[in-house]
Amino acid sequence: MSVRKTDRSGQVQVLSRALAILNRLAAADGPMSLTDIAKASGLAASTAHRILTSLQSERFVRADGETRGWTVGVQAFVAGAGFLKTRNVAQMARAPMRRLMELSGETVNLALEEQGAAVYVAQIECREMMRSFARLGARVPMHCSGVGKALLAAMDAPAFAQFQRKRALVQATPRSLATMAALRRDIAATQARGYAIDDEEHAVGLRCVAAAIFDEQGRAAGAVSLSGPKARIADARIAKLGALVADAAGRITAEIGGCAPKV
Repeated sequence: MSVRKTDRSGQVQVLSRALAILNRLAAADGPMSLTDIAKASGLAASTAHRILTSLQSERFVRADGETRGWTVGVQAFVAGAGFLKTRNVAQMARAPMRRLMELSGETVNLALEEQGAAVYVAQIECREMMRSFARLGARVPMHCSGVGKALLAAMDAPAFAQFQRKRALVQATPRSLATMAALRRDIAATQARGYAIDDEEHAVGLRCVAAAIFDEQGRAAGAVSLSGPKARIADARIAKLGALVADAAGRITAEIGGCAPKV
């Protein structure tokens, strides 16, 4: 029995080492030498080479003939594609959303962009007597909602230009942004601080703070927000709540295998 346990322990150790090597290769900007892989993994060169050879036989890594280095192989892409096919953003965001609700005490929403509007797909309600509510499936304008402005701030220049050409800025409340110039200034502020603010722009008396989440290519995959009455989301709380939302967005991005675009 003890021999079997030792064998299993050894197999787990080898698997852990193989996965660690694969992760380091995935994070590298180019081919890694055997020496660098061994040093980064804390392994003897001979041990690292045996693991690389096994991974190579299954096409998870490949040896680069020109640089004499090692890179991620095609089978790693195939495995990753399997994850993308079954990825459910709303489901995978639930734990970070619940954590955000607990930390902020406010209702948390997740929205995706669809045909120029933000659509709510998940919600974690807070425990306060007075709380905001968004019907799942409801569509809200991009220019006057926290989630929408977070998504706009994450768009590249061509996508934002297309939005400007196709969308009129409908006034949902007297505080809704009325011109594209005002929206562009708001988007620049959102990008600078890392989160968007809806200050009674979609509903009178309601404030919202939101941040974008990103996919594996650094494109906006959605936005997470917290919202509540203006009396509770006072000016003094905005910066702290913004940091919480940005952190939650980062956690969801990591959960779905995404990465924030490089500035």
